[in-house]
Amino acid sequence: MRRRIGAFDIINTLILSIVGLVCIVPFLYTFFIAISDGKFLIRGDVSFFPKGVNLQSFIYVFTNPRFDIMTGVRNSAIYTILGTIVSVLLTYSTAYVLTRPRIKCRYLIMSLFVLTWVFDAGMIPRYIAYSSLGFIDNIWVMIIPDAINTQYLIITKAYLEGMPKELEEAAIVDGANDFSILSKIFIPVTKPIIATIALFNGVAIWNQYLVPQMFLKTKELKTIQQVLANVTIGTEGTTFANTIINGISLNQQNMKAAAIIIAMLPIVIAYPFVQKYFRNGILIGSVKG
Repeated sequence: MRRRIGAFDIINTLILSIVGLVCIVPFLYTFFIAISDGKFLIRGDVSFFPKGVNLQSFIYVFTNPRFDIMTGVRNSAIYTILGTIVSVLLTYSTAYVLTRPRIKCRYLIMSLFVLTWVFDAGMIPRYIAYSSLGFIDNIWVMIIPDAINTQYLIITKAYLEGMPKELEEAAIVDGANDFSILSKIFIPVTKPIIATIALFNGVAIWNQYLVPQMFLKTKELKTIQQVLANVTIGTEGTTFANTIINGISLNQQNMKAAAIIIAMLPIVIAYPFVQKYFRNGILIGSVKG
């Protein structure tokens, strides 16, 4: 029997469509700016849709050695992949340990994590600590210090505590140890939370600017976000002049928009692969009576 579509469903669909449109418009506008001819941008003729469509801004940003954007993309990809793997492993395993009733000091350990989350020593003590640990001009500064995010740890711990106890009890009866329970029971049925913290950590590392700006001084270690800063502001603090290539005018708006699209494209591509876990998350781990 087919369910009738009511007024509430229509209103709900309309509201969600409007919200989705509002979210996608800024991305489209940035893309349209990137592919527009700079002369139309200078005159203010581009209100939304592009004029003088071309890909010269992307080609210019990619090929200009002054930007060296491919180095930034490569470095950010390495930091993001390594950082996400390390963060998920440490966060998930720590959350699992903190849900074990036989760990008597688990509440004290969790309190210490929360304490570091609430109280931050500040940038100067952090710089001194990182410097003494050898993190200056070291790629591990993007991976190790923030490997366990307390917020994601709390979310993961709460998710694991909501898992049915019957699954674990049955495994214990069959003689499974903690490693078997973690790898064969918890991980397969908690893919939504793993995908969630992986995406959150990946986006955070990819978008990180302050940490690499403070600790990564070598040009070969620069991230995509540091490269983006050089697209609109030169290394000596001077802005780029307008450029004409193959009869197409390029200005700062073109180059900045193109760089933004290039920087956010990997995250946009990765999101659909984990979207299904968000959608099915509320159904995973339910007990059938």
